[in-house]
Amino acid sequence: MPKETILVVEDEEDILELIRYNLAKEGYQVLYSYTGEDGLVKAFNHSPNLVLLDLMLPGLDGLEVCKRLKRDPRSEHIPIIMVTARGEEADVVTGLELGADDYVTKPFSPRVLLARIRSVLRRRSQSQEESNDPLSIHDVVIHPGRHEVTVKGKRVDLTATEFRILQYLARRPGWVFTRYQIVDAVHGQEYPVTERSIDVQIAALRKKLGSAGKYIETVRGVGYRFKE
Repeated sequence: MPKETILVVEDEEDILELIRYNLAKEGYQVLYSYTGEDGLVKAFNHSPNLVLLDLMLPGLDGLEVCKRLKRDPRSEHIPIIMVTARGEEADVVTGLELGADDYVTKPFSPRVLLARIRSVLRRRSQSQEESNDPLSIHDVVIHPGRHEVTVKGKRVDLTATEFRILQYLARRPGWVFTRYQIVDAVHGQEYPVTERSIDVQIAALRKKLGSAGKYIETVRGVGYRFKE
């Protein structure tokens, strides 16, 4: 049976062909672009189930493509896996802050890449099946179905990752979660992320929540919790 459609944005032809071959072998429908500009056009026009996005692209780079996809209502729901040869923490953190769901570093194993893709698609499917009833706690209202958060009635714009972190903590107020528990819940097990990236995302989330940011408490030496 045909599977989901995946858009691959990659300027290196040999790597693109390797990815395309392995995705097609697994039954995925594959779209591809060699530039960020064309990738945006295809994402808007075809609404793929996932975007595999190289960060080092000529012209419009991957981080800018990611930013534009996540800011546009036509594409903000599409999960993104970043592909980078840089291996630099700053790029990974920036991509996650912009809303990317996962990343792989070149050179990568096709089996690992396929596993990451299946994991992201599975999480997205599970999240869509979860209860769409709003979650209200303190001044914060979380609407899973609309992927919307309001504080005192005012909408707060969050990235996909920030939304999942907030929802995860708020569903169990008072419970303390380690950084790696948060990573497992939001990104899946064996996700290669540093503690710093979680701290950065929590800091950004608190800032966006404004006065409600105080409800996300740091438990020194352990992790984070949402205040009861």
